[in-house]
Amino acid sequence: MGRLAEYIKTQGRSQAPEAEELDEILARCEWFTTARIVRQQITGRSEVAVAALAPWRALSPLARRSVDRTLLTERSAEEIIDRFLKVEELRIVAPEDGAAAADEQITTEAQIDGEDDVVSEELAEIYLAQGLREQAVAVYGKLSLLNPEKSVYFAELIDKIENN
Repeated sequence: MGRLAEYIKTQGRSQAPEAEELDEILARCEWFTTARIVRQQITGRSEVAVAALAPWRALSPLARRSVDRTLLTERSAEEIIDRFLKVEELRIVAPEDGAAAADEQITTEAQIDGEDDVVSEELAEIYLAQGLREQAVAVYGKLSLLNPEKSVYFAELIDKIENN
């Protein structure tokens, strides 16, 4: 019983008990399903009691496929990701028709061109008074970028100008 207990405790990684030892255990304890599972794995013979009870019990750790830990640690993260992407074909590829240029720079911060060095709410109001809506919207847009804390306010003003 000692080798069976060790085999179960290590989830099948230690030396398996002999089939005769398992037969002796099952002769004394017929209800011992775990010993039947181990005997089925060692001998390769189907156990009727194991198959009959299978739907009502969880999968035994002894019946699960073992994971080769060395294979998991041998590969780098990049190799694992590349293998996954090859198998699942999940790569994101730029369109070949030139819609997205490869040398196009992607920026994460707002950039303001230097056409109008001076932008203010007063300037936008002057543009509105003169009927220059596009210039007023452009000034409010630049003010929104320069003052992120007031961006909601400027967005509402832009929306009013565009919808009136």
